[in-house]
Parts: sequence; C-alpha cells; structure tokens
Amino acid sequence: DKDGDGQITTKELGTVMRSLGQNPSESELQDMINEVDADNNGTIDFPEFLTMMARKMKDTDSEEEIREAFKVFDRDNNGFISAAELRHVMTSIGEKLTDEEVDEMIREADQDGDGRM
Repeated sequence: DKDGDGQITTKELGTVMRSLGQNPSESELQDMINEVDADNNGTIDFPEFLTMMARKMKDTDSEEEIREAFKVFDRDNNGFISAAELRHVMTSIGEKLTDEEVDEMIREADQDGDGRM
C-alpha cells in the first residue's frame, strides 16, 4: 500500500511480486485481486489481503516461496530480519518509510522482543 490509502492496486501488487522474484502479467495481477476483491472495487483492502495470503499459505509450495521471500529481506543470512534489512528492502522497492514506521513494523512482528523478526 505505497500511497497509504488502505488499498493495494495491481501496480502496488506487481511491485511487491517483482521484489519477491515473481514476474506476473497485468492480467495475472488483476486475477489475483479479483479472487479476493469481495467488494468488487478493483483493489485489495486489508481483510481481502489477509484472505489472499491465507489462500497462498495453503499452496503446496508456499513454504518454499515464503523462505525465498524471507531470504530477500535477510541479507546477512543470519535467519533474522533486522530493522536495517527491512528498511533496505522497503527502500529498494520504492517505499519511503520513516525510522518510526520501520520500527513499528518490526514491533508488530517481533514475537520475543529482540528487535528483529
């Protein structure tokens, strides 16, 4: 949700997919959105995003895809994503996040309070 409007467009979804090593066509992106777009507004809001991710998690090869996505963030391959690594990847895909926003993302996902995921 690059522009912070609470919706994910096909363009925003494409940016994320490409950052994870995928190269979906415009029609594939639209199909992904249409699968979960409950209100038929052409974009994905957060509940619809959760639905999409839950379906993706059920795919047989999704664990490997998740590992590959994690490796994109875990630049030093230590098994954790630090705030600096998260900031680097988010910046490289065009996200302009403040330190506070990155720290908040880490806090939300940091289960043991060590400052990393």
